[in-house]
Amino acid sequence: MTMTEEPIAAQLSPYPVEVKKGQRYKWCRCGRSKNQPFCDESHDGTGIEPLEFVAQKDETLILCGCKETGDAPFCDGTHNIL
Repeated sequence: MTMTEEPIAAQLSPYPVEVKKGQRYKWCRCGRSKNQPFCDESHDGTGIEPLEFVAQKDETLILCGCKETGDAPFCDGTHNIL
């Protein structure tokens, strides 16, 4: 049985990222990726899996960096109270 580790805050501010319509992305939930805010498989063994999503349109998204958002993968301002 794998124990789930706690996510690590990659940074205490959001990541503005350009996404392309129809492209699949994997947002890092664990905070260990060297390719923030996206997954680089550093979560292996942590029990934390990335959140996959498909961009609905070409746009700039504001993705969570602290990993504590209540609206994953989007920033909801939680980093302001950490």
